[in-house]
Amino acid sequence: MSDIVLVYITTPSPESAKKLAGVLIEERLAACANIVPGLESVFYWKGELRRKRESLLLLKTHKSLFDRLMQRAEELHEYELPCIVALPVAQGLPGFLDWVASEVVV
Repeated sequence: MSDIVLVYITTPSPESAKKLAGVLIEERLAACANIVPGLESVFYWKGELRRKRESLLLLKTHKSLFDRLMQRAEELHEYELPCIVALPVAQGLPGFLDWVASEVVV
């Protein structure tokens, strides 16, 4: 198991994802970001079934930074209750994982 996590955040648009990614990377809370537009989400919110077009923001960071990244992302996010979760990276290319760790401020 590595000390790197993949952070999954849904956003209302590609522009919103780009803005959020820019801040989190500039603040060295994440090493890199991938933005996946065209996500379709289906969920219940406040008792109502919703279908919404969203973008997915994937960030790579060190697990010790997740709480700070989550707090900052929540401050900047447009949603009342954003989806922000971290998934452990069990394995990966060692050089890539080392690079991620070297690009963030732990």
